[in-house]
Amino acid sequence: MTINEQPSAVAERTSRRAPARPIALITGVGRSIGIGAGIARQLAASGWDIAFTYWTPYDRRMEWGAEDGAAASVARELADAGARTAAIEADLTDPDGPTRIFDEAEQRLGPVTALILSHAESVDSGLLDTTVAAFDRHFAVNARASWLLIREYGLRFRGEPGSKPGEPSASAGRIVALTSDHTVGNLPYGASKGALDRITLAAAHELAHLGVTANVVNPGPVDTGWMNDELRDALTRGTPLGRLGTPQDTAHLVDFLCSPQGQWVNGQLLKSNGGAAP
Repeated sequence: MTINEQPSAVAERTSRRAPARPIALITGVGRSIGIGAGIARQLAASGWDIAFTYWTPYDRRMEWGAEDGAAASVARELADAGARTAAIEADLTDPDGPTRIFDEAEQRLGPVTALILSHAESVDSGLLDTTVAAFDRHFAVNARASWLLIREYGLRFRGEPGSKPGEPSASAGRIVALTSDHTVGNLPYGASKGALDRITLAAAHELAHLGVTANVVNPGPVDTGWMNDELRDALTRGTPLGRLGTPQDTAHLVDFLCSPQGQWVNGQLLKSNGGAAP
């Protein structure tokens, strides 16, 4: 199964309102404490309607496990903030997934203005112990699916192209992808995120005629439940500001990039990491 079409009752009620807000599609909103959920909350508060994807089987095989009811809970929060919502369960190893995701988002909410790539396959392994299957799965999710989502977005984008000088356009498109510089002991994740960077930055040029900006954000060390005490302490000591990042830190930057005020920022890899060394 690639798409689960069982939105919460709250999401269904809000989706029947007449569209009056721009629509953001956010991938990787599988846990209520994750970065994707933090971005969704911030954009909803800033006046966006939100379609988001999640994939429960991935969380089930990770150490933190699946969070029961997370998608419905996040959808309720977004609806309480005034957003129409669409929760879409999608397997991004499926090459047909991105098309189905956009079909579902457009059917339930309307055309997508901002695409936020917050999904990831991340299973620790290094040069010597990474399997071919794990390597291929990381690239399928982190690189290939990101390319296909960006391609689908570019093919469907219907905003007003560009804007007059000095007049940022609220309808101009936005692509923001989340990346990482972690490769040591995490080879397939880091290598596939590097590919994601290049794909996204290419979009800044190849989709410029549509009035679309594309940027990459490295959120640095954000503890969303995956760190042990030793790693948490080490990363905190290595950050000049003396703390780890939060989903809200990342969300504030994404919110700015998606705003009319962020329109001049394009084709950049931005580090929002408190000054942490790579």
